[in-house]
Amino acid sequence: MIRAGEIRIEDASRRFRVYPKEARTLKELIVTRGRGRGEDVWALSGVEAHVQPGEAVGLVGRNGSGKTTLLKLIGGIIKPTRGRVEAGGKVASLLELGAGFHPEFTGRENVFLNGALHGLSRAEIRERMDEIVAFAGIGHYLDLPVRTYSAGMYMRLGFAVAAHVDADVLLLDEIFAVGDEEFQRKCFGRISQFKQHGGTIVFVSHDAASVERLCERAVLLREGMVEFDGPTHEAILRYRSHLAEDRDPAERGAGLTEWGSGEARIAEVALQGADGEDRMQFVAGEQLTVRLRVVAEKPIAPPQLQFELREWGGALIAGGTQGTGELGWDGRREQVFRFEVDELPLAEGRFKLRFGLVSSDGTHLYHWLDDALRLYVIPQEREGGLVRLVGRWTREEIGAAAELPSA
Repeated sequence: MIRAGEIRIEDASRRFRVYPKEARTLKELIVTRGRGRGEDVWALSGVEAHVQPGEAVGLVGRNGSGKTTLLKLIGGIIKPTRGRVEAGGKVASLLELGAGFHPEFTGRENVFLNGALHGLSRAEIRERMDEIVAFAGIGHYLDLPVRTYSAGMYMRLGFAVAAHVDADVLLLDEIFAVGDEEFQRKCFGRISQFKQHGGTIVFVSHDAASVERLCERAVLLREGMVEFDGPTHEAILRYRSHLAEDRDPAERGAGLTEWGSGEARIAEVALQGADGEDRMQFVAGEQLTVRLRVVAEKPIAPPQLQFELREWGGALIAGGTQGTGELGWDGRREQVFRFEVDELPLAEGRFKLRFGLVSSDGTHLYHWLDDALRLYVIPQEREGGLVRLVGRWTREEIGAAAELPSA
């Protein structure tokens, strides 16, 4: 008999029928009958895995590899076409935060509605209401219709309800790709607390750092099949190698932050002030240093170091490429490079720094860090805008003013 928190996946396969065009009217259905036959697509094929109670397992792989489909099979949302999937005990799914909310109901009413969908009684919801409200942190909006909520508030409330369900298994799908930093920290803290209390976690994310921090084991899926099942670090390395030739992977929108073949990688990045201390916040015009530690798995020709400075919304502010051979690349396994700015030319705002390592001819990507550093700039007095325009005002001497014509 399966134990609470245990997951057994035996030869699990799932087929979907995909139609080239959906018939929207009765006329279209009659006219296209026999000509719009669907095509069978196997999202999963022969997946085998066994998760012990209290284990945290990551699911990684490219878009379309079958990660979300496997989560839905474990959660009982869909059934396998072939094979068997069992999860012992109570399963809580955080696949779509706020799924089931009614837009015309208030936040409080939707807490009761969503809680009932998660299997909580009204008495249990009342007992946990104060804790849910405090966690969501949406203030007086709790008693307003959720149609008035921002996307972030909607997700906060959805997570707050789902996170307060007593469960043996927690299924998570890309929850760190949404919301602000505070929301993400709260999410991770709550999930870590669930793990410490012996709960089983199955976690899908393109954020390798989050997977490695939460999971000791990871399953790499490729085209619906298990390619690797073992230590998280090795699974992540194999996953990144799948992305090595893509300069702009489609997975970025789902939280992917780094990729590349891995022969050389940027192991550590930091922003430092004039005193050498790590910082994220600077005053316009201050001295700033970027420090990068690069590790090479094997001897390679001096790579090129690429960098981009982007405004928080994504607009490119500055970018460039620096050959490491010119900086003295000597083939050692570990090397440190510094980029020093005497006076920060930014006036005010929030910015992101991105870095990449490519081959000396620029054709092969070793490593790319899409969101390596975050920089917050405080303006000096009377400065504004994104860029700090440094110049000098003077007064030009001119001859005697010409007489103005009399009226």
